[in-house]
Amino acid sequence: MPKSELFGKDLICTQEWSKEELVKVLELAEEMQKDRFSPKYTSILKDKTFFMFFYNPSVRTRQSFECAATELGGHAQFLEPKAMRLKTKKTAGETVEDAAKIMSRYACGIGIRMLEDKITRYGEGDELLREYAKWADVPIISMAHDKYHPCQGLADIMGLRKHLGKDLKGKKLLLTWAHGALARSWCSVQEAALLYSRFGMDVTIAHPEGYDLDPEVIKATKKNCEENRAKFEIAHDVKEGYKGADVVYSRNWMSPEAYRGGELRKEEEIERALKYTEWTCDSEKMKLGNNPLFIHPMPVDRGHEVTDEVASGPRSIIYDVAENRLHVQKAIMALTMAK
Repeated sequence: MPKSELFGKDLICTQEWSKEELVKVLELAEEMQKDRFSPKYTSILKDKTFFMFFYNPSVRTRQSFECAATELGGHAQFLEPKAMRLKTKKTAGETVEDAAKIMSRYACGIGIRMLEDKITRYGEGDELLREYAKWADVPIISMAHDKYHPCQGLADIMGLRKHLGKDLKGKKLLLTWAHGALARSWCSVQEAALLYSRFGMDVTIAHPEGYDLDPEVIKATKKNCEENRAKFEIAHDVKEGYKGADVVYSRNWMSPEAYRGGELRKEEEIERALKYTEWTCDSEKMKLGNNPLFIHPMPVDRGHEVTDEVASGPRSIIYDVAENRLHVQKAIMALTMAK
């Protein structure tokens, strides 16, 4: 098998990859799903190891990456930074430069997951991934960090291609803030805004006043829509955005005021979010749309972000998308880590 032209490429945000490169991942993922255990795939990473740095725990992320490495003939090694002697602001230890250079001599790629409570300010996780990318000689893959979640975004698009067709232009996404006793990072919703707009979808982002996303992400999403002659709007009405929606993505996220004094003010965020009880995705709101699909990166806060009737209903594709994490991650690993 010839070396992929994506060999060695980092994946920190899909916005940094060309549309053609993203389609290549999706097409390979779709092939791998159809012919999952074919011999043409099962030795692509034979005898190779993928390091997984989990600053934060996960459900699907660890499972799907370990399965992906195994099905490609390799091995995914689980690492917890707290159990390693890494330099931090408060402790002595190995620098990112030294760690990245050494790990590059052991593994074929490095995945990093760093969310909410493991950072002291928004953007710190993104900076860490890019510092590793600066020094590492192997691909750095975001397994979700404070700004972006590229693997989740690609799994979403793979699901939409299956249910709505490969041409998503003109389809409307409603990306709506949701009620809940949570303080979730922006990574999944920002990745969705960026990636869905790359594929030509109209994008409406709905949220209560005070829950704005990263201005740079909004600016890039607007530009993506302009380039695709798609519509972009921000709404603060809980129902308006549902009108004409083909896809509804209902997710809680934190406010821009979440970090103060070098820490996440989680309890304050939860107290604030619980006031907006009307911001739950339910069947009545879904009826305003164009028989929309319901999509969510999971875990779902049922009864708050969305009702069971919608989350487990016939138009929900949450389990398809969760499965797709395995297939898109296999494709990413094959294209970026295999010679």
